[in-house]
Amino acid sequence: MGLIDFTHFINELASVSGQAILPFFRSSIAAEDKSRGGAFDPVTEADRASEAAMRQLIKRTFPTHGIVGEEFGSEREDAEYVWVLDPIDGTRAFIAGLPTWGTLIGLTRQGKPAFGMMHQPFTGERFFGDGGRSAYHGPGGERKLMTRRCTSLKDAIISTTSPKLFAGEELRAYDRVESVARLARYGCDCYAYCMLAAGHIDLVVESGLKPYDIVALIPIIEGAGGIVTAWDGGSAAQGGRIVAAGDRRVHAAAVELLSR
Repeated sequence: MGLIDFTHFINELASVSGQAILPFFRSSIAAEDKSRGGAFDPVTEADRASEAAMRQLIKRTFPTHGIVGEEFGSEREDAEYVWVLDPIDGTRAFIAGLPTWGTLIGLTRQGKPAFGMMHQPFTGERFFGDGGRSAYHGPGGERKLMTRRCTSLKDAIISTTSPKLFAGEELRAYDRVESVARLARYGCDCYAYCMLAAGHIDLVVESGLKPYDIVALIPIIEGAGGIVTAWDGGSAAQGGRIVAAGDRRVHAAAVELLSR
């Protein structure tokens, strides 16, 4: 049996999640700290409202599907189809009133990422991919997403959420890559991966990701012609240490420096 086209349903999920989130953005809402004394790990009522709305729609429409979400955990993880949800990727940006956050909606089939969307309801942008194609819909209309050619790491624009998320050998490994790159930008979370798919950024290097941080982004990047793997070149679907690139030559150069 071939893969069902879930494009319309993913757009429905994006719409209901956006409706749940937007009343909270740039409001006086407070954020809780999930870290219990560790590094600040915020969560807001907007996160919970968005994920609850998506879960309700999934359960009503596809009751046999599994769900993995950041806020409410996992259900039926062994199902053929599993939805992987991050209601607000970039919560720190969200609570600071910055628009570099988004809702990540991923779907795996038999454990492999099959569909993905990043929805930014404040700017009205949607980045969608199915591994074979990627598309953008936003204020400027619709267009195909394509990564750009970049022959050398020294010509690359690199992004990471923050160098402070690395420590010890991981930080030294990241510094080896950034020191060669032409330009570095921080704090963009999921937006950086979408700018890579759109051909504006060449490389994203991160660590400590959960599956819900990356599953939705993999089909978008791959559908745009890019590559996303773990630092060791393996699958990125389980999160962890991630390197994404628009050009395979830059990816190979980054992996070599990261693995030294």
